[in-house]
Amino acid sequence: MRITKSTLCVAALLFASAAAYAFTPDQPRMQAARTDLQAARAQLRDATHDKGGHRARALEHVEAALAEVNAGIRFDRRHDDEAFLPDQPHMEAALDKLRGARSNLEAATEDKGGHRVKALEHVNKAIDEVQKGIEYDRTH
Repeated sequence: MRITKSTLCVAALLFASAAAYAFTPDQPRMQAARTDLQAARAQLRDATHDKGGHRARALEHVEAALAEVNAGIRFDRRHDDEAFLPDQPHMEAALDKLRGARSNLEAATEDKGGHRVKALEHVNKAIDEVQKGIEYDRTH
């Protein structure tokens, strides 16, 4: 009897954890971005208006970003991500690595004799060229 109760408890725990794992929130990063944008909008609305028009323009950009995030969420719900495979896996992988390099360079300390800044400029140019190459291949 004791083994049966223990077995049932373990089975119930496994079932509950499997059910929790199986539930994936709908686009968690987009939802989080929307939440952050909504919070930023609220803060900007509460700020004093004496900012030389910059607060108002920031609000316009936040509203536009919110509209794009909402459109992206709707788009994703209508399109099957699993069916889409990158048409240029090496270029996409290079782009991902370049973005990682840019992130690391931006986070590095600035005392590098100007070389960090120059490396960052080259990485940004490489990102631009890779993106242009991807677009060129898709249209030709």
